[in-house]
Amino acid sequence: MELIDTPQNPCPPGANIVGLRAADGVQLRAAYWRPEGIPRGTVALIQGRAEFIEKYYEVIGEILARGFAVAAFDWRGQGMSQRLLGDRRKGHVRRASDYRLDLEAFQRHLLAPDCPKPWFALAHSMGASALLDYAGSGPDAAPYERIVAVAPLIHLYGLAGSSTARKTAFLLNAVGMGRLSTWGGGRRTLASLPFAHNVLTRDRRRFFRAVDVLNAAPSLAIGAPTIGWAHAAYELCDKLNADGFAENIRTPILFLAAGKERLVSTPAIERFALRLKNAACVVLPESEHEIMMERDEIRAQFWAAFDAFIPGEPFLHKANLKRAQV
Repeated sequence: MELIDTPQNPCPPGANIVGLRAADGVQLRAAYWRPEGIPRGTVALIQGRAEFIEKYYEVIGEILARGFAVAAFDWRGQGMSQRLLGDRRKGHVRRASDYRLDLEAFQRHLLAPDCPKPWFALAHSMGASALLDYAGSGPDAAPYERIVAVAPLIHLYGLAGSSTARKTAFLLNAVGMGRLSTWGGGRRTLASLPFAHNVLTRDRRRFFRAVDVLNAAPSLAIGAPTIGWAHAAYELCDKLNADGFAENIRTPILFLAAGKERLVSTPAIERFALRLKNAACVVLPESEHEIMMERDEIRAQFWAAFDAFIPGEPFLHKANLKRAQV
């Protein structure tokens, strides 16, 4: 349950590491930080597929500098949370609804006892989609004042999002092949991927900073998703895009999408945002998928949007005031 610290990627000071147990018994690694002074609230940092807490140290430091507490966790099957298959390199999940169990454990066992309100969420890619699924499951399901959803998986990009790919994943999963890696995939991880071939970011320093962490701690890495994971992702996308689902989400949401996206569909994100009653979508035209790991000028645009949407409270939130008076 440790956090990995490297010279190129130092851990923000004051980390508190926590072990969580989901309702089905899966063990999760989590951590939280407090800023100096009285917090303006808490930002729940919810990562995407194949990511890990260490990848977000820079973002965590920037949130702390804004006066917010930060809480984060590794999803089941990745990072230092419990892996679901004997081969640790396979990115697997049994069903998309299992991610709700992780969110519930995170909220019940970390946010509720240790993190001051108001709560906000900053969620990326697959993690943003899982959170949207959770937010649409009931009026009080997602206890966040506002959500920033960065490049959420509403629909996959290109051939991966085709009906042929969907049907193939369904059939292979149905005949018991869900634990096999997806076609063209394997155990190859980010650490072995040439920068020129990556579809995540155009920032060399931040790309190789993540590679450095994986070289220091190979146990953090996963390779391609399994067929089972792909099938679960398609089912999640279908649910999000179903008639009436988006319209039931009441939490205010800011969507940030990438103009040079090659993993998820930016037009699908824009269409989804239009269906919500209280949402907006900003497309950063020069960004690739990992907006928070992009070049400085793109990240400046991201933080400007974040700061405009999540100001915290202008004065002390009543929960923080009670804590401060103790």
